[in-house]
This record gives sequence, structure tokens and C-alpha cells, in this order.
Amino acid sequence: MLKNYQEFIPKFYFCLRKYSLSTFKKDLLSGIRVAIVAIPLAMAFAVASGVDPSKGLVTAIVAGFFISFLGGSKVLIGGPTGAFVAITYNIISRHGYDGLVIATIIAGILLILMGLFRWGFLIKFVPHPLVAGFTTGIALVLFTSQIKDLLGLNIENTSIQFLSKWNQYLHAFPSFDGVTAAVGIGTLLSIFLIRHYFRNISWEIAVLLLATIFCWCFDLNIPTVASRFGQLPLSLTFSFPTLDFSRALDVMPDAITISLLAGMESLVCAVIADTATGGRNKPNCELVAQGVANIGSVLLGGIPATATIARTAVNIKTGAQTPFSGILHSGVILFLLWACSPLVALIPLASLSAILVIVSWNMSNVSHFFRLMKTSKGDVVILLTAFSLTVLINLIVAVEVGMLLAAFLFMNRMSEVKHVIALDRKKPEEEIEIYRMRGPFFFGVADRLKTVFHEMEKPPKIFIIRMKHVPVLDATALQTLKELNDQCVRKNTLMVLTEVQAEPAELLGQYGLSQLINQNILQNCEEKKSDATAVIPTPSSES
Repeated sequence: MLKNYQEFIPKFYFCLRKYSLSTFKKDLLSGIRVAIVAIPLAMAFAVASGVDPSKGLVTAIVAGFFISFLGGSKVLIGGPTGAFVAITYNIISRHGYDGLVIATIIAGILLILMGLFRWGFLIKFVPHPLVAGFTTGIALVLFTSQIKDLLGLNIENTSIQFLSKWNQYLHAFPSFDGVTAAVGIGTLLSIFLIRHYFRNISWEIAVLLLATIFCWCFDLNIPTVASRFGQLPLSLTFSFPTLDFSRALDVMPDAITISLLAGMESLVCAVIADTATGGRNKPNCELVAQGVANIGSVLLGGIPATATIARTAVNIKTGAQTPFSGILHSGVILFLLWACSPLVALIPLASLSAILVIVSWNMSNVSHFFRLMKTSKGDVVILLTAFSLTVLINLIVAVEVGMLLAAFLFMNRMSEVKHVIALDRKKPEEEIEIYRMRGPFFFGVADRLKTVFHEMEKPPKIFIIRMKHVPVLDATALQTLKELNDQCVRKNTLMVLTEVQAEPAELLGQYGLSQLINQNILQNCEEKKSDATAVIPTPSSES
């Protein structure tokens, strides 16, 4: 019976069986480095969300702990992210912080139920253009929200609407504070210099230390953490909101959005981490962990959280071996919050805004956004709709409308399928794998191709995909082929696409994958008959 629930046993439990002192040392170093990166980002995301910095630190501590302790991945790092800034600010503006707590608790319960009902596989049915569209939109909204503090504009209450906010900025621009703007722009320049010349140090902490020391030495009268929010608390405080059925109904759309966003972000991050480490995450276990982490975060005074791509990348690069590195990162933040609270209070808000400007640029992934503009018309419509609604209205509407459009696109493409989508596997000779794809290759089945390569006992020298009967590729399929090729390169495997039709070949060229096409390679391989056949089911067979 226990085997039926193996997927809900956290990775942390399995890692403890073979834990050693050498592994602990690697996890400790990774945990310290990630904590150093997480502290300024957690404070900056909290300020941008409309709450004091301590709530961001609490989120990094509590959510970071539960995501690592209960999660289904070895290396994920959780905490506040830029993806939640716009929606958190919007909820607090309409319902107050207590409304945010209620919405997040409901979202946490929904995430736990999604995991227990084993809905983790549904992430593959979220098209890539939808995720890219609202991610780039969030980045633009995040950048816009930082202009006031970066330049020291004299605005009492900024609008939550994108166009109205820029209108306020234009009218208030003559009132900008030169000293504040100099500190903000100086922090931006420092970030560029440190990232270019001192790549081995944490630029987030470095620029904050430089800006804080500079402002303290010259006694600059500019807004700081202490001047706006007061001294940071030195402990975690448990509080439970007053539950009201009518209020719960009011925040239900926000709760659904938080749960969907947290689930998508965490599972996408887990897939990226698997690609980098060669691991295999447990999506349903991860959803349960995300639910518990969000509930725990807001009950102890935090904000919504999810897995973070940037901090997870730092965790991987610094040699993390187990989820214990994420747990240690939470402990380090807690210690520094207790030991360095007076110093944190002196940080200038303009410097935090400068950090978020860089974060928003990294989130936007502009080159990837414009690359997706060269894909099919349906994908471009989803991409631009998600982006526009995120910027001009809010993320809730963007997710709802984007998913609806994606569903219509999916049904339209499925209506065009006249036969089973399959891969027929043959072995013409040892160390060469040839697969033949049949039917449209779109987001509903893109994940199957990566699964086939991952489950091979031994990576072949040549991995050939025959695409004679593939009339359609979408953006998710193109991204999957790119990720699969990157994985093949790491495994010293040559990936080749052959018998590619004209329209898919054109899309591959526009996406920068034309080098994978070799229409004549099969002529150089002697094909032999084989009875081995691997069939990849259609999405309907999952249900």
C-alpha cells in the first residue's frame, strides 16, 4: 500500500539515507551563498508588493524551509518572487493584508488538493506562449513599479493601473529628488560593473553594502527601510485571520490565480532544475509542498511564495547535493535577520529598486519573447493576449483568458488529428536510435519526446527523429526540441531531424534550430528491421 504513496514522500527523506559529512559541507556552502542572494531579493519583492521588507524575509525563511523539506526536487529554492509582485500588490490594494492572507490560505489548500488528486501532470497542457506572455508582462509591471523609488518622485499614492501610473510619473517627473536618483542610478552602474568584473561575488549584497555605507558616511537624507517601515522585527509571529465566508468568496478568484501561478512556476522551475542536474522531480509532491509553504508563510507574517528559478540556479551552480541546502538557506536568513536587523534598516530604497530593475530585465527575456513572435498565429495570439492583459488589467484576467484561448487552440488542433500520434522506434545498429513521429507536434504531447530520451538506458551516439508525417509544430514543440538538443549535447549525442516538411522546417529556421535538420542522414545509415516499437499516447490516454 505504501507504494501507492511513494510519489508523496519528499526527496529530503530519501537523501538522508546516504547523507555524509562531505555532502553536508557542499550543502552548507550552497545554503550560505543562496541566502546571501535571497536576502536583498526577498526585501525588494516585499517592498514592491506593498508590504514591509520583513514580510519578504519571513517568506524566504518559512516557505523556503517547507519547499525544501517537503518538496519533490533535490535542489529547488523557494521564497518570494517577482511573479507574485503585481498580484500581491493588487490584492492588498483591494482587500488589505488580511485579504491577502485569506486568499493565500485558500490557494495553499487548493495546491495541496491538486497534488493529492495527482494533477501535477497537467502542467504539460499549459502552452509555453502563455507562460512567456504573462512572465514578460509581470516583468514590465515590476519595472514600472520601481520608477518612483528609483528616482525619488514626489507621489503620495501611485495608481495600480499601468497607464495611470505612467501618467503620474510624467506629471511628477519635475519633482524628482536628485540625491535619491543619483543613488539609484549609481547602484545600477555598480551592478553592471560588479557583474562584469567580479563575477564570483554576490552582486546583490555587494551593491546594497556599498550603497548603505555610502549613504551613512555622507549622511544622505533619502528614504530608507527604517524611514518608511521602521525597525524590522527580530522574530516570527503567528497570527490567524478572522475567517468570513463572504470575504472568502470575494478573494476566491485571487486565490485561484495564486494557486495556478504557484503551481506553474514551481513545476516549470522543477523541470528546468531536472534539465540542469539530470534528476527527476515529483510534481504532485511538489504541489503539496507549495501548498503547505504558502499557508505557513502567511500565518507567520509572510506573503505568497513559489520556487524561484534564479536562486535555484545559484543553488545548483554552487554544488548543492540535497534539499538540506534549501533548509540551511532558511536558517542562515533567520540568523542574519536576528543579527543584522539594525544594518538592514539603513538600506536605501532606491538601491532595492535598482536591484528589481535588473531582476525585471532578466525576467522579461525579451529575445525569447520576440522569437516566439515568429511561431504560429495561434501561439502569437496567446502570447500577446497574456502579455497585454497582464500589463493593462491584471494577472488574474490574463491567466483566465489565456487558459481559455489555449483550450480553444488545443481543441482546434485536436480536431485536425486524423490518426494516433506515435513514435515508432527502430534500432538499425548499436548506438543509433531512430524514431518516427506521426501527426501534429504541439504542447499536449511535447513532454513525451523528452521522456523517451530520458528513459533510454544508454544515450546513443546519434538520435534521429523522422518527421515526414509531422505537418505542424507549435512554440512548445520548438522549445522542447531546443531543450532536448541541449540535453543531447551534454550527453555527447548528435540529434538530427530528417524528412522535415516545408512549414515545420521554416519554423525551425525562424526559431534558430535549422542546424538540426539533415534530410540525407538516413541514406548514410543502413536501416534494419526491428520489432521494437515505443508508442507515445495521445493526451486523451492520460485521463
